[in-house]
Amino acid sequence: MNRKLQVLMFLLLGMASLPAFADFPSRIEAEYDVNGFGMTLANVSETFVRNGDTYRIESVTRAVGLLARFKPETVRIISEGKITAQGLQPQNFSMTRELDTGKNTKVRFDWDKSIVTHTDYKGVNNYPLHKDTQDRLSILYQLPQLLAGNLVQTTMDLTDGNNIEAYTFRFSTETARVRVPFGAFNTHFITNIPKGDEVKYEIWLMVEHDNYPCKIIVTDSGGGKLTQELTSFNITP
Repeated sequence: MNRKLQVLMFLLLGMASLPAFADFPSRIEAEYDVNGFGMTLANVSETFVRNGDTYRIESVTRAVGLLARFKPETVRIISEGKITAQGLQPQNFSMTRELDTGKNTKVRFDWDKSIVTHTDYKGVNNYPLHKDTQDRLSILYQLPQLLAGNLVQTTMDLTDGNNIEAYTFRFSTETARVRVPFGAFNTHFITNIPKGDEVKYEIWLMVEHDNYPCKIIVTDSGGGKLTQELTSFNITP
């Protein structure tokens, strides 16, 4: 697989789930197509489950079409943690690949000691755990709450298992109509403010469906772009 494509696919994998803040539903199921380079590259299946004051998000991405012929990879990403008055507080995050197992990662959040531990190909490394830190799945569950708070922009740390970096997100105050395979919706728009070679994220949240994302575009510093669009959606209160 082309290195740029691998990076873009990975960045998209963790950007897919989110209901509204505060009253999280008991279950969400969603599916997406990932498109790029003029073709569909992968299908994503997402599940969010709430059990009391805990949550579990699972994202499974499977290569399809031409990409599957060259590299039939399946990537599974899981975020687990607590639901607090401030939203989701991740405790464990993992990404596992069926083929490239050397790229598997695990993250442990120790909120009492303010330490986040990464376990990956670089070994076991500890980093400072700052308030509001999220992982690539849980972050999106925080965005609606920030949107409801009428913020113009916010900065928080994000971890993907290999790196932990500060990201600044900007919130649009207007809505726009967006069409995806699942339908046409009024949406709120959120984007990050990339610095240097950082990747740019563009996220559209469905007003009619608790600000769940219906479209995500990831663009790298070289202009490579992948688009993730909602194809199926079901929510259980």
